[in-house]
Amino acid sequence: MSDVLHLLNGGAGNLAAYLAAHVLLCLLPAFFIAGAMAALIPKASITRFLGRTTPRHVSYPAAAAAGSLLAVCSCTIVPLFAGIYRKGAGLGPAITFLFFAPAGNIMALAYTGSILGAEFAAARFVLCLLFGIGIGLLMALLFWRDDAAHDAQTDTLFADKASIGPAAIGVLLSLVALLVAGTLKLWPLTATIATVNLPLPWAEAWQATLIQWVPFDAAKGEEGVSAQGSLLIVLLLLIGATAWKGLENIVEGANRWTWIALGLAATTLGVAALRLTPHAGGLQVALTGRVVAVALTLWAVLRYARRLNPEDWQAWMWESWRFVKQIFLLLVVGVFVVGVIRQLIRPEWIQALAGQNNLQGNAVAVVFGVFMYFPTLVEVPVARMFLDLGMHPGPLLAYLMADPELSLQSMLMVAAVVGRAKTAAYVGLVAGFSICAGLLYGAWVDGINPVWLALGLAGFAALLVAALAWLQSRHQRAVAGS
Repeated sequence: MSDVLHLLNGGAGNLAAYLAAHVLLCLLPAFFIAGAMAALIPKASITRFLGRTTPRHVSYPAAAAAGSLLAVCSCTIVPLFAGIYRKGAGLGPAITFLFFAPAGNIMALAYTGSILGAEFAAARFVLCLLFGIGIGLLMALLFWRDDAAHDAQTDTLFADKASIGPAAIGVLLSLVALLVAGTLKLWPLTATIATVNLPLPWAEAWQATLIQWVPFDAAKGEEGVSAQGSLLIVLLLLIGATAWKGLENIVEGANRWTWIALGLAATTLGVAALRLTPHAGGLQVALTGRVVAVALTLWAVLRYARRLNPEDWQAWMWESWRFVKQIFLLLVVGVFVVGVIRQLIRPEWIQALAGQNNLQGNAVAVVFGVFMYFPTLVEVPVARMFLDLGMHPGPLLAYLMADPELSLQSMLMVAAVVGRAKTAAYVGLVAGFSICAGLLYGAWVDGINPVWLALGLAGFAALLVAALAWLQSRHQRAVAGS
C-alpha cells in the first residue's frame, strides 16, 4: 500500500509542479494563439505556404522555418499545431512543424551548443531538419486520403473568410510576442528592476510545507512546487471555473464571467512573470524585465482585440476554449502518468543500457525520452549529466531528438487532434528516425571511416526516397482508379 501511495504522490507532485511552472506563460498564450489562428486567419493565408497542394520545396521548409522561431516544449506546440492544421495546413507540413519546433528551434540549438558543443548542436539541427521533413512527407503520403478529406472540410468551414484584417494581424503578433516574452530566458527579461519585501512571516513556513508535500529530485527532472507556484495553481483553477461559465456559450455573447475569466488570465500571466522568494520574516517580490514585457504585450493584445468586430472576437474566444477542452484534460492525465512512471525508472539503468552506440542503447534512450519528460531546454543540462555519467553521444542525440517530441502527454494531445492511427504512425516514425540519428552520430563520434558513414547515409536516403516513391506511385494509382 505504501508503494502505491508513493507512486500516486509522484504523479500528483509532477502534475502540481507542471501546472505551477509551465502552463501559464507557455500554454495559456498558445491556446489563445491557436484560437486566433482558427478564427481570424483566412484559410488561404495558411495554405499559401503550408497547404497540401503547395509545392513541397516551399511548404516543408516554411514549416521548419516557422518552428525554428518558437522556443516551446512538446506540450505547448500541440495547440499551435492544432491551429494551423484545423485552418487548412497539409498534414505533412503540419507534422514537420510539430516535429521541428521543440527540438530544432533557435534557443534549443543555441543552448545545446553552449552545453554540449557546436558539433553536437550542428548534428541536432541537420538531423532534425532532414528527418522532420522526411517524417512529414511520409505522413502526407501514408494518409493522403484523410488529408484530402480534411482539406475539403476546411474549405467548407472557412470558405467565407477572404482576407485578414489589420486588427487580426495585430492580435496574432501581440500574442506571439506574449509567448516569446514569457518563454525566452534572455538577460533583459530575467533582469531584476526592483524588489519589494512584504511582511508575510508565514511565506517561508508555507514553502517548507510545500517541499514536504511535493519532494523533488532534480536528477529525475522533478521541480517541486514553489510558494509562487501554489498561488498560480489557485489562479489557474479560478480561470477554469469562470471560463466554463463565461466562454462555453460565448457565441451568444459575453457575460460577466467572460470578463472575470479574461481578467484572471491576464492577472495570472503577470503574477507568473514576477519572481517571488520567501525568506525569513517575509516574501521578496522582484519586478523583472519579463513583467514589463508581459504587461506591454497584454496591452497590445487588448488594444487590437477591441478593434475586432463582435463576431470575430466571439469566434476567437470560442475556438480558444474549444482547444482547451479538447487538449488540456489529456495533458493533465499524461503529466500525472509520467510522474507515476518516473518513480519506477532509475537513471543508472539508462546509463548502463545506453553506454554503447548500438540499437539497444539508442532504443532505450528514445523510450527514456518518452517517460522522463523534461520541459523545454531543461533536457539539455540533463543530457550533459548523462554524458558525464557515461551515456554514449549517439544514444544521447537519440534522446534529444525524441524527448521534445514524444512525451506521453503530447502523444495523447496529438491523438485528440489527428486521431490515433496518425498519432501511432507519427510516434513510430519519430522513434525510428531518432534511433537512426543516434546510430549515425554515434558512428561519427566513434571515428568510423567517413566513406562507410557516407555510404550509410546514402543508403538511408535511398531507402527513404524509395519509400516515398512507392507511396507516391500508390497514391497516383489510387487517384487514377477513383
